[in-house]
Amino acid sequence: MRDTVLIALYAFAGAAATGLAGAGALRLLRRRSLTASLTVVAAVGVVAMLAGTLAVAWAMFLSPHDLTVVTTVVAMAAVVSLATALLLGRRVVARSRELAAAARSFGDSGDFAVPDAPATAELDALSRELVATSARLTESRDRERALETSRRELVAWISHDLRTPLAGLRAMSEALEDGVAADPDRYLRQIRTEVERLDGMVGDLFELSRIHAGTLPLTCSRISLYDLVGDALAGADPLAQELGVRLVGDRVEAVPVEVDGKEMSRVLGNLLVNAIRRTPADGTVAVAAERSPEGVVVSVTDGCGGIPEEDLPRVFDTGWRGTHARTPPAGAGLGLAIVRGIVEAHQGRATVRNIPGGCRFEVLLPTAP
Repeated sequence: MRDTVLIALYAFAGAAATGLAGAGALRLLRRRSLTASLTVVAAVGVVAMLAGTLAVAWAMFLSPHDLTVVTTVVAMAAVVSLATALLLGRRVVARSRELAAAARSFGDSGDFAVPDAPATAELDALSRELVATSARLTESRDRERALETSRRELVAWISHDLRTPLAGLRAMSEALEDGVAADPDRYLRQIRTEVERLDGMVGDLFELSRIHAGTLPLTCSRISLYDLVGDALAGADPLAQELGVRLVGDRVEAVPVEVDGKEMSRVLGNLLVNAIRRTPADGTVAVAAERSPEGVVVSVTDGCGGIPEEDLPRVFDTGWRGTHARTPPAGAGLGLAIVRGIVEAHQGRATVRNIPGGCRFEVLLPTAP
């Protein structure tokens, strides 16, 4: 028993000395290639075994022949281990370099192509993460491009819509100032109308900026959809009568919802005004509110003749106004974008689809608890 303990101590002492030296070498090589680290690990294992064997052989006074045999066996094992470590290290390093080269494509196109060469499980997991990151980055870049395009279009459209009333205001004010206005009262009424229109555009821009910034304040309370729709119909009725459009609100259930009454009235008002202006004279705009398996659906159906299928995904984009001419009644193309922003702030969803003779805008809201 005593001899066994001594052999274990001698073997441990020789192996420990080699292990400490290997740890120091790994610390020095921590910023070098993985091949060097794997070679050191393999060398430490073999040399530790050799050191322990030599220490035991020295303590046990083995014959020179036996010591030579043991040393030769360990040396051959060292050669094989080092060769294996070098091959494995070179393979892993080559795979890592391929991944690094593929990852550089993130800065160019945002697409990541997985190298075809086989790899370890860890590198395969890293490749999958890079693929997922590439997909998210591509989506983010697409959204950024879409937002930039929308911003540029909005600036162009707003500039166009502001230039026309400002030019009119300048002309009317100069006429009043020079005393050449034939009917000053009519000019003053027209100036007030244009100022109110400009004020509405500025208000829409401010509302949209709060929606995009996520700072739209909501004061939700329990309200009946019947009352909300009734107030919206009453507010839109003068415009409908002026344009010869019939407003219908027969299928409106008294369903309770938890919403901000002011903001939701703006949603319904924007939808109704948009529908009335797009519906020809003697047409009908119908409003309905009813329960559904997903919540409460408020729909506004118009007689605009339908929206081209390729334009449907862009209807709620900022600045979208379809193919209609940019006349003053068309607005700045912010109404539907505001509708979507307010509805989504209420954890709802705004959609549009074509129906025979027109289209139907639907607002899905969660039911009140």
